[in-house]
Amino acid sequence: MQQSHETDKFHIVRTAEIIPVILSGGAGTRLWPLSRPDRPKQFLDIIDEKTMLQNTFDRLRFIPGLGTPVVVTGASHTHLVDLDLAGTQYRVVIEPFPRNTAPAVAAAALALRKDPVLLVLPSDHTIGNVSAFKTAVLNAADCASEGKLVTFGIVPTSFETGYGYIHVGHPSGNTAFSVQEFVEKPDLATAEEYVASGQYLWNSGMFAFRASRYLAELALFAPNIAAATESAVGGRSLDDRLHLDPKSFSACPSDSIDFAVMENTSDAVVIPLDAGWNDVGSWSAVGDISHRDKDGNATRGTVRMSETHNSVIWSEERLIAAVGIDNLVIVETNDAILVANKHRSQEIKTLVEKLRNEGRAETLSQSHEIRPWGSFEILASGKQYQVKRLIVNPGAKLSLQSHQHRAEEWTVTEGTAHVMLEDEEINVEEGSTISVPLGARHRLHNPGIVPLIVIEVQLGSYLGEDDIVRYDDVYGRS
Repeated sequence: MQQSHETDKFHIVRTAEIIPVILSGGAGTRLWPLSRPDRPKQFLDIIDEKTMLQNTFDRLRFIPGLGTPVVVTGASHTHLVDLDLAGTQYRVVIEPFPRNTAPAVAAAALALRKDPVLLVLPSDHTIGNVSAFKTAVLNAADCASEGKLVTFGIVPTSFETGYGYIHVGHPSGNTAFSVQEFVEKPDLATAEEYVASGQYLWNSGMFAFRASRYLAELALFAPNIAAATESAVGGRSLDDRLHLDPKSFSACPSDSIDFAVMENTSDAVVIPLDAGWNDVGSWSAVGDISHRDKDGNATRGTVRMSETHNSVIWSEERLIAAVGIDNLVIVETNDAILVANKHRSQEIKTLVEKLRNEGRAETLSQSHEIRPWGSFEILASGKQYQVKRLIVNPGAKLSLQSHQHRAEEWTVTEGTAHVMLEDEEINVEEGSTISVPLGARHRLHNPGIVPLIVIEVQLGSYLGEDDIVRYDDVYGRS
């Protein structure tokens, strides 16, 4: 299974445009407490100063002949996509709730109303060798133009039990191979056998196929997904952004491209990819792809160490001091601290599920959250009270809303607020306070040219972020 990394020797047979479809719907629980459902890992600057979504887009500019990318994301993450990709050309398919990758790609294929080659990429992976990636993508596009459904198989560098594997068959053309079978995550002994045989690749979750071929195979092997997604798209075309119909999409089964199509089709082929790929699926993986000091430590933030080796230490706010430790993961945020054996960092997902079942808010959101209108930070909380600092961007406004379980009091500390309270419109100057009674319709607007800062005190029996009834929202949130 050898693949040329030269980028100037292609026998180009494709006639279809290549459209990247970027999947941006994951929760990233294995990187808790940094990654959480309200801001998963694709929106974090884990590797460098750019987010993983931004780095995914940066790689695309090295590939010639691409059309405008499509990002498939959830309704609660649309504002993060817009923030990360400001100044970039892209389109968005917005899912009302997650239904895995098979429906996500089907929605993009249907909404495009053309028959391009879809280059399906996760938004939260890293690629070290962009030149090799470019070569593989263009070869995959050639195969896809001929009717094949292509997956990218990663050339293994270790005996990994956290990945699925692809059993490689006979050559199919100049650069691809047939797929004998897809194999679920093996135990260590089996993984060693796979890698030693030279006939297995890691399953990357990246694909290339014509839109029409994918939709035809989906209708054949997963007709319920095909029908529900078609109904959710509703015959509409994707110009800028498209909201899938919630009622139709709720009936859609949740399944991956692998299970729904690739494991069933007779036209699956795999292209080997040796390009420094990593799915950044654990804190141990973060350590592997980060700069490490002479003692093997990968650090971020304010960290001081003595006799510390082979550890991943991440500080968001406070000083972390480590003495005499080895092979640990230590991650500090403003509301949680994780300490784990680096070799068992894959088990963090199980811990997070346990904490979530206990109702721990730290598993769902950060105390500092980004919103389309700005951001807020939780300063203090207790029984039936919570204090936030709101930063409202110039010209931005919150939704017209009410709350069923809490009253609020706003004190303006910087700027001037324009407040709609029931039928009144009130200007609240710096240093002044206004009360919002329980159940009252209200809206906060920054009419100025500098950020508006408001201290919000919430009082009530329930203070969760889902206690919002929206009547109007300029950002399209329901």
